Amino acid sequence: MTEDDPACCAAGRAENERSADDRAERTPGERPNRSQSAQSQRDEGGDVTAPDPHESVPATTSDGRTDGMVRLDGGTFTMGTDSDVGFEADGEGPAREVRLDPFFVDRYAVTNAEFVEFARETGYITDSERFGWSFVFEDFVAEADEEHVMDRVESAPWWVAVEEATWIRPEGPSSNALEGRLDHPVTHISWRDAAAYAEWAGKRLPTEAEWEYAARGGLSENRYPWGDELHPDGKHRCNIWQGDFPEHNTGADGYVGTAPVDEYEPNGHGIYNSAGNVWEWCADWFSPDYHTTSAYDPDNPSGPQTGRERVMRGGSYLCHRSWCNRYRVAARSKNTPDSSTGNLGFRCVVDARE
Repeated sequence: MTEDDPACCAAGRAENERSADDRAERTPGERPNRSQSAQSQRDEGGDVTAPDPHESVPATTSDGRTDGMVRLDGGTFTMGTDSDVGFEADGEGPAREVRLDPFFVDRYAVTNAEFVEFARETGYITDSERFGWSFVFEDFVAEADEEHVMDRVESAPWWVAVEEATWIRPEGPSSNALEGRLDHPVTHISWRDAAAYAEWAGKRLPTEAEWEYAARGGLSENRYPWGDELHPDGKHRCNIWQGDFPEHNTGADGYVGTAPVDEYEPNGHGIYNSAGNVWEWCADWFSPDYHTTSAYDPDNPSGPQTGRERVMRGGSYLCHRSWCNRYRVAARSKNTPDSSTGNLGFRCVVDARE
C-alpha cells in the first residue's frame, strides 16, 4: 500500500456526494420526538456546536457513570511512532512525549444494547437515519437488499451505499442488529451520533492521546496493545481481515464481521478490542502535522481547534496488512463528522476526580 492509496475503512459521505445530495435529510418512516438534551445541535457547517467534546464532569469510582470503565492514572507516555511500518502522510510520527491527567475509559466499545437504551429514551435520530443510507461492505448485502444499493465508492468499490442501512439495520433493511448482536459494537455511528450518546451518558469522546494511552495497555512503543507480534504463541488477539483482501476472508480469527465487545484477551489496562473489530471515533479534529507545530501542547493535547475531518482509531474487521495496516496502536485515520459505515463505532471516557 502506498501513502496515497485510500484506506479500506474510511468511506465517507464526501466520496458519495451525489447520493448524499439526493437523499439528504431523508429519514425512513416517521420520526419519533427527540428530547432536547439528546439532539445534536448543528451549526451551518453541520458539526456539533455544544458541549465541548473535550470536557466532562469529573467522576470518582463511586460514580455510576464509571460502571464498566477503567480508571487510568495518566502521566507521561510516548505517543506515535518513528517506525517505517507507519504511514508518514497520516502523521503517525514523530514519536513524542505526552502528559495526560487521570481519566476513566470504557472497557468495551459501546454496544448495540447500550445504544438501544439511548435511542429509546431520547428518540435520537442518527445521521444514517437522517440521510436515509450508509456504507456497507459489499459482501454483507443480502440478496433481498440488493435493490437498495445506490452507489459504490470508486476508490474502494467494496464499499457500497445502501438505502436504509442504519445502526439497527447494519447490512440493509432485511438485517437486524438486535438479533444475536446485542453484545457487538454498535456501528453506522457518525461522530455527531457518538458525541450525542456521550453527552447523554454524562461522558465524552476520548482525545486521540487518551485513546492511544489506553490502547497501549501500559506498554511503551509496542506495535500492538499486547506487544510486537501479531499472533503471539499462534493466537489471534484481534478481529481483522484474514485471507486475501477484499476477495476472501477466511474468518480464521473467529469472525468475518463484528465480534462481541469482550472477545479476545484485554490489554494490560483491561481494555478490550483496541485493535480491530471497529474503528473508534476520537474527539479531535484530524491534522497530519499539527503536533509538529508551535501551537501543539503536549500537556493533555486535544488537536487543532478546527478541521474538516475527525480522528478515528484502532482499525476494524476489514483491515489487512496488504491494504490498510492501521490496526496498530500508533495508526490514525479520519472521516467527516457526518459519515457512517458498517465498521465504525466508539467508546467513551470521563475525567477522573483527583
